Amino acid sequence: MKRNLFFSGMLAVLLAFAVSGCAGTGAPARMEQGVFPAADNAGKEAGLKEVYDFLKGCDNYYLATAEGDQPRVRPFGSLAIFEGKLYFQTGKIKDVSKQMAANPKIEICALNKNGAWIRIQALAVDDPRREPKQLLIDIQPGLEKLYSADDDNTQVLYLKNAIARFYSFSGTGGPRLIEF
Repeated sequence: MKRNLFFSGMLAVLLAFAVSGCAGTGAPARMEQGVFPAADNAGKEAGLKEVYDFLKGCDNYYLATAEGDQPRVRPFGSLAIFEGKLYFQTGKIKDVSKQMAANPKIEICALNKNGAWIRIQALAVDDPRREPKQLLIDIQPGLEKLYSADDDNTQVLYLKNAIARFYSFSGTGGPRLIEF
């Protein structure tokens, strides 16, 4: 338990530093050399599925945004693949929604029980359609008590220009990268 709290705290600090420099609204910067897009749709779909499976295997993930020059990090659990994109859900009345509207650059971080973690750098893009809203509500237990696909509060977003970096405490080299 103490180890998980330590790692969760450490990940929150890492995300805070990563997002604090996200002032613009362009595509995520590529910090490492050798980051290449998937050669075809099949490669992107496989990468997207690997990222999705990793996140679903964690208890939750942490989404980082920026409010002015102040990083903000909070836990999330909703996640779905819809039309070949990775989606998540929030409420429009929440600060996180307002922060992403002002600056769509986000980072997501999650740690699994084996000490491996993922960082995803992306742009969050709002999708106002009913279909992805209903999908996220249907697959995430408890959301139907708080949200409706037809209300003015439910918001779903997908990741664009995403770069996922897989890391491990096992010391097996640098990060493994996937773009989707």
